[in-house]
Amino acid sequence: MAAKAAVQIIGVPLDLGANMRGANMGPAAIRIADLHQKIHVLGIETFDLGDLPVPVRDTLPSEAAAQRFLPQIAAVCRELEGHVYRALSQDRIAITLGGDHCIAIGSIAGVARYYRERQQNLGLIWVDAHADCNTPASSPSGNIHGMPLSVALGQGHPELLAIGGGIPMVRPENVALIGIRTLDGIEKQILRASGVRYFTMREIDERGMHAVMKDAVAVASKGTGAIHLSFDLDGIDPTAAPGVSTAVTGGISYREAHLALEMIADTGLLSSMDFVELNPMTDITHKTAQLTVELVQSALGKSIV
Repeated sequence: MAAKAAVQIIGVPLDLGANMRGANMGPAAIRIADLHQKIHVLGIETFDLGDLPVPVRDTLPSEAAAQRFLPQIAAVCRELEGHVYRALSQDRIAITLGGDHCIAIGSIAGVARYYRERQQNLGLIWVDAHADCNTPASSPSGNIHGMPLSVALGQGHPELLAIGGGIPMVRPENVALIGIRTLDGIEKQILRASGVRYFTMREIDERGMHAVMKDAVAVASKGTGAIHLSFDLDGIDPTAAPGVSTAVTGGISYREAHLALEMIADTGLLSSMDFVELNPMTDITHKTAQLTVELVQSALGKSIV
């Protein structure tokens, strides 16, 4: 796929998939960190759809919370799926700003539909401290932000699986999961049986990010038409990215994160990306929002020289 000269930004201010509040302010914080200008200096035209309408948690009835906001999340993800699909149809790279990680259900569904209609498979690189492979049966909390990767692989709530019309959205042999370091008990069994190629922090420590990313890119590009990047900012160590909802120590370093995205950019296959779980309520001097903008630049091909 040839490099695109335009991006479509889509904000999804949703924090209904998690217990901790605040990720709904993520899209605003990323824009305030000068996202448009930092993309513009790369010579890339920027279109911004604004934020999708998302219901405010406090305005919803108690029954919605008992359902873990499933109908509301499904409705937002369905709308996002259409916007991402249209962005790719207009020859733009889709950049989805979260919001918690359940929004990836909508963005991946849209990208997968676009390439499925062209008889092509989609590769997925997922950066995260968590595997997000829980199902309704395995999740201790029932929170949907811990389930999006399972949904993309064809397991989960029927309402979520139906988004985009393709089950699974991605083949497990084309999924690389990078940076994991904390999983629930049954979730470990799900991941081991999934067929996904996962790279724990121990493997990154032992082999180095360059070797890991060479393997991850090979997985995501084998027989695929494009790569979607889903980047949970809690994949990065809290010393570099404190502004997240579920921080876990011992994560990817500042430079490792940039190297990973620089190597994805080098493939020329990146069609779309999510940056999720930024929580301005826990950020320090706008540090994580600024890092997010820098990471977008690296994914879009910014080079040192």
